[in-house]
Amino acid sequence: MKKNKLIKILKNREKDDFYIIGETAYNHEGDLNYLYKMINDISELKLDAVKFHLLLNPGSYMQKKHPLMSETKKWIFSKNEWEKIIDYSTKKGLEVIALCDDIESIEFILKNKLEIVGIELHMSCLNDYFMIKKLDAFKGIIILGIGGSTIEEIEYALDLFRSQNQKNILLMYGFQAFPTKYKDVNLRKMLKIKEMFGVNIGYADHTLFNDEYNELISVMGYILGAKVLEKHYTPSYGIKRTDFQASVGRDQMLKIKNYLGIIRKVLGKGRLTMSKPEKEYGQTGPMKKAIVARKKIKKGHKLQLQDLWYKRTKEKTYLKQNQIWDLIECEAVKDIMEDEIVDFHKVKYISRQEKSAKQFTCLKK
Repeated sequence: MKKNKLIKILKNREKDDFYIIGETAYNHEGDLNYLYKMINDISELKLDAVKFHLLLNPGSYMQKKHPLMSETKKWIFSKNEWEKIIDYSTKKGLEVIALCDDIESIEFILKNKLEIVGIELHMSCLNDYFMIKKLDAFKGIIILGIGGSTIEEIEYALDLFRSQNQKNILLMYGFQAFPTKYKDVNLRKMLKIKEMFGVNIGYADHTLFNDEYNELISVMGYILGAKVLEKHYTPSYGIKRTDFQASVGRDQMLKIKNYLGIIRKVLGKGRLTMSKPEKEYGQTGPMKKAIVARKKIKKGHKLQLQDLWYKRTKEKTYLKQNQIWDLIECEAVKDIMEDEIVDFHKVKYISRQEKSAKQFTCLKK
């Protein structure tokens, strides 16, 4: 298993790596075998993490008369089952992220010291004081779902966590509508939030599963600096199950992963030094015009500006175009033919300090 890859990526802001979370949500609908199938697929896809929604006590999460109560009760697993699920996931080489819907789930993780790299608070719990305080004891990454949240709500949550000396915080930008429309994604807002609060940010994409631009939209967050991408995954692509609207299948997830790899290469590392192909392209002579003799220059002649010209040549030269001034007043040590490359092998070089005031007057003309 790749230990704490998420923490390493978030701490090293210069690194160009990316991190993909395969979210299971409640797509399993309480079917344990189906959930294990999801874990196996996410592992085979070589994603970085699997994300689970943990809920142990529905009565702590929603009103007893809430319309989703009876359905939700069918979807939850026992503590013993969760221990096995999490252990299985880590053995499959995945980091585990737990979105805790109730405070009991947080207590369960802390008490049993489960191998969880990150605990997420859903936007529905973003300002839940009791859950935030309970997370004071968690030493991993705190992920805050901020979709549908105001700047004030985000700031309130961050202030509370920072007062608890929680430094490893990731804001997860994105929300799920049915469907989520392009015009509502507003990735520039994501950038502003990142700059405003000075924290790492990830992108949770919820583009409609059969949208022709699903893969393209999914990777846009990475281009803008969100190194963490969260996508709903389902083994039953297009089949009506919980959260199927935003869930991609195996082929789409592979395309997204491949696109991210291509983008990483295209973006590069931002170094100002030229690559080998760039140096080849920028050679003086074959590509950039070289300094050549404008006319025949006889041996012993002191070069003047009017003796020189720039032309593309078949041969390469080490002398750069802006070094033409270093040739002025230098004496030719051999006859130099018209169109022939001029360099320091063909002249007696003198330093600028040795050049006369007259020569500098010439340079200014």
